[in-house]
Amino acid sequence: MTWLSDDAVARLRDVAEQPDLSGTRYELVREVGRGGMGVVYEAWDRELDRAVAMKVCSVILGDVDRLRREARIVARLEHPGIVPVHDVGVLADGRLYYTMKLVRGARLDEWVRAGRSRTDVLRLFARLCEAVAFAHANGVVHRDLKPENIMVGEFGAVLVMDWGVARAADHAEERVIVGTAGYMAPEQARGEESDARSDVYALGAILLFLLRQSSERVPRPLAAICLRAMAVEGSERYADARLLGEDVLQHLDGLPVSAYRENIAERGVRWLGRHRALVALVVAYLLMRAIVLLWTHR
Repeated sequence: MTWLSDDAVARLRDVAEQPDLSGTRYELVREVGRGGMGVVYEAWDRELDRAVAMKVCSVILGDVDRLRREARIVARLEHPGIVPVHDVGVLADGRLYYTMKLVRGARLDEWVRAGRSRTDVLRLFARLCEAVAFAHANGVVHRDLKPENIMVGEFGAVLVMDWGVARAADHAEERVIVGTAGYMAPEQARGEESDARSDVYALGAILLFLLRQSSERVPRPLAAICLRAMAVEGSERYADARLLGEDVLQHLDGLPVSAYRENIAERGVRWLGRHRALVALVVAYLLMRAIVLLWTHR
């Protein structure tokens, strides 16, 4: 008996999983990623002369219904921050597939480590909240938001990926534990029903992760935003991602945030920071008046 090495077994598995694209308009280019339900490949669409991403149902799991449900959920979420679905079908080997936009860029965890300003990070996070809020408004909860599932395109686009465990409001809740440790809301970890506030918890954890990539001190209002988003009880969190994003934008604009109650001194410092140009002008005017008065009384 000849024993195969782990590398040889892995290569055989990859060959066995390679999709048979005969009879389709696509040509296989390369594998780009693996998930719980299938493998994602880069493929070439001969009809439209463009590269696409193709997600193929796992040959082992063969979870056709879940992959079809994922494709339908993503297809109905037409938003610039959610990767669009192009096509769905069945391969010659019987496996379901769907194609979508091929995103070129970096994962959020890779993007932030390239040395980004806090302003750039917060503005990008606010756009992420907009995309998730759109899904919530359409009755869809992602349930596995994390930096690895967020792509930042080459020209700054923010795209929420991997909706494999998403739940639509018109679909019965699965009483199973889904999500990723560190980003999973407490109710998800207990296998209980999840809603928009479960995604808010994950967004709060993502914001905390982003802020910790910088050596700068985290301002108290931003820390309070994270704490509110990640509250243990869902009722104490932001009701949805839109409200979380709005609080972040309020902070960026130098305005008070709902998650933090300022004292008088902090309010004064924030006002001065927001009106630096006016304060500088007044100080310059008073200084010039003082110089003129001193000169005329010599």
